[in-house]
Amino acid sequence: MVASSPSDAASGWYPGVMAPQAEAKKGIKSAYERALERMESEGIERPREEAFAPEVLAAMEDARKRAEAKIAELEILHKGRLRKIRDAVEYATAEKEYQAERRRIEEKRDRDVATLRRE
Repeated sequence: MVASSPSDAASGWYPGVMAPQAEAKKGIKSAYERALERMESEGIERPREEAFAPEVLAAMEDARKRAEAKIAELEILHKGRLRKIRDAVEYATAEKEYQAERRRIEEKRDRDVATLRRE
């Protein structure tokens, strides 16, 4: 479809094809924003990240970064190990071990962050 005037084309407005960009941005909400609105409509106060002390926020970030580094190391070692494996059964076993170890690291990270949140 062709814009009705040059100014329409410049603004990104094409009748019948798409909404103006300002309206599109205004109308689209993330799941988080929708959940916050639902909480407010039920009378529940919004969660505030600033409620945590700066030391606690730094400790949470540190726990996340340590877990991320461990996962990256695990992934590098796992890929190297997989390159050497030729047996399908051994390959599947290595993959299961990798998934279990990754899940263990992620669960430890989540426990550490949850503990820090309660402090």
